[in-house]
Amino acid sequence: MAFLADLLSRVQPSATIAVAQKARELKAGGMDVIGLGAGEPDFDTPDNIKQAAIEAINRGETKYTPISGIPELRQAIAAKFKRENELDYDPSQVIVGTGGKQILFNAFMATLNAGDEVIIPTPYWVSYPEMVAICGGTSVFVEATIEDNFKLQPAQLEAAITSKTKWFMFNSPSNPSGAAYSREELKALTDVLMRHPHVWVLTDDMYEHLVYGDFEFTTPAQVEPGLYDRTLTMNGVSKAYAMTGWRIGYAAGPIELIKAMDMIQGQQTSGACSIAQWASVEALNGTQDFIATRRDAFEERRDLVVSMLNQSSGLECPKPEGAFYVYPSCARLIGKSTPQGKVIENDVDFITALLENEGVAVVQGSAFGLGPNFRISYATSTEALKDACERIQRFCGSLK
Repeated sequence: MAFLADLLSRVQPSATIAVAQKARELKAGGMDVIGLGAGEPDFDTPDNIKQAAIEAINRGETKYTPISGIPELRQAIAAKFKRENELDYDPSQVIVGTGGKQILFNAFMATLNAGDEVIIPTPYWVSYPEMVAICGGTSVFVEATIEDNFKLQPAQLEAAITSKTKWFMFNSPSNPSGAAYSREELKALTDVLMRHPHVWVLTDDMYEHLVYGDFEFTTPAQVEPGLYDRTLTMNGVSKAYAMTGWRIGYAAGPIELIKAMDMIQGQQTSGACSIAQWASVEALNGTQDFIATRRDAFEERRDLVVSMLNQSSGLECPKPEGAFYVYPSCARLIGKSTPQGKVIENDVDFITALLENEGVAVVQGSAFGLGPNFRISYATSTEALKDACERIQRFCGSLK
């Protein structure tokens, strides 16, 4: 359609949203579908946070808010960065957006010119390259292989940097792989970045609190203080506090970048929802006790899913350190046929046949830039996960 903008030809719809929608449609049509595509906790928002929102409504906190966020929330975010990440930010260095997506989008919009490059390790969250494309930049993909547990190696980062590199996009724990970088692994990457002072770091820490065993989360500017002046540290309340629908993301970084993002947001959405912001103040300042309990539940689910997938014929599933995803390889099943005679030629064929034959909805790895793999979200009940994994085992066993 000639009326539409040319940039639409550079952008793909979200594969994760598409899978969730297809699962809903099949379920509405009467099929017994287990959806493992959605990236959101199955837990409810804690009661103290919901109560804070109710009280905010009753106080009349229903007006427009400052573009960068209400002062109370910016202060709570600065305190969180100090308390949990050893990072000193003034509230003026903090910005609140309508979800983490808006934070990332505004950062790219404020900084990218045509030809600017953004290094993105694969597998990546589906929206990173689409945001870069919309904002006129060029994504440079660097493959983090299953042999390296889906973690970028320092030599790979070094080789990818050019004079056009503007950002290094970093996500740990990772969506989709769940891979998380230890302090030592992260230091090896930040050592590379210290040799290239023109490269900025955009770090997506959304899954910070979902790490397992004795793993300790760290973030780039914490590990290498020398990167403080060229790092935007992004986070949000969606995952740890089960507040996906409240749509609150936030970031802290150099004041000039925050001001530029504020200007863009002012012409885009202005301030985020007032009620959701007051709920987020309570999320960050209130009790954190429930996080450990929920983390334990996620860890048990991870161990169950990894074990059952690795018992499936032809699948290989590493055990990730964090988030609530696993990213198994189905490479050994490529070329096999379904009971209906359909040849599995790639991961899209695999996930389509799995959905049609067994009613399990997962997301193809090619949507995240690395296949033949698929992503499973284990943010659902143990019973549903057992059932889904048994179906996956049955499906893999049926391929000839």
